[in-house]
Amino acid sequence: MNYRHAYHAGGFADVFKHTVLALVIEALKRKDTPFCAIDTHAGIGLYDLRGEHAEKTGEAAAGVERLAGQVLPFEMGPYWQAVKSVNRSVKAGALQWYPGSPRLLRALMRASDRLLLAELHPEDVETLRAEFARDPQVQVRAMDGYTALKALLPPEERRGVVLIDPPFEAKDEFAQLQRGLSEAWRRWPTGVYAIWYPIKEFAPVRAFHAWLRDHAPAETLATELLIHPAVREDRLNGCGLVIVNPPWKLDQQLANVLPFLHATLKQSGGGHELTWLVRERERS
Repeated sequence: MNYRHAYHAGGFADVFKHTVLALVIEALKRKDTPFCAIDTHAGIGLYDLRGEHAEKTGEAAAGVERLAGQVLPFEMGPYWQAVKSVNRSVKAGALQWYPGSPRLLRALMRASDRLLLAELHPEDVETLRAEFARDPQVQVRAMDGYTALKALLPPEERRGVVLIDPPFEAKDEFAQLQRGLSEAWRRWPTGVYAIWYPIKEFAPVRAFHAWLRDHAPAETLATELLIHPAVREDRLNGCGLVIVNPPWKLDQQLANVLPFLHATLKQSGGGHELTWLVRERERS
């Protein structure tokens, strides 16, 4: 209940996570049938990069603001369009607003698609409800993200993506995540799942990957971006996303994007990874 994403809005982790998420949404739009996007830890829709919380950490200066004025890879177009949609100017140092995942998802959806947002923090729930008060395509639920995996799945559209982006404040977050995913896959094994995690040390991450290899119901792709070498456990060295049921050619798109993201966002080294944890042939 203490975590507030406003302190981290627009940082390197957001740039990485939202670039991947935008590519997933664009892939879902290749079919005419509607889809549902579900955000289990929604936060708020829009963040003020010049507000007290963001200014206190300055993470956007080392994140999204590094993109302004650059020639971005083609694959980052949908993400950058969402950023531009909430800013009058995107000149270097001129960004004021950052679209959180609810606002980014809404910006990329079509008129036939639907967005379900779950958030537990009382103030953030009210902010979300105000943000989307007159939007019939968006529903906001005041509930824990893991409860949402039980309550909201499967969606009536039977197509879509679930973004699971916990704050990782709890020491047993990976264990909670595994329990939540097991329940989610029982209810909706064909959905696309995008699961974010921090990298401070590799041991818990590799244990999570091993669990996914044994339990994921479909093809599973892991992608990671490190801005520091993972030699200190007292800082966020990087982060990763696991995509279960990844859209076709997402791996190729990420292979084109990751070198640019690392070169642009790195601070003291690090690197990037793209790994298939489960391939379809392994299930056959």
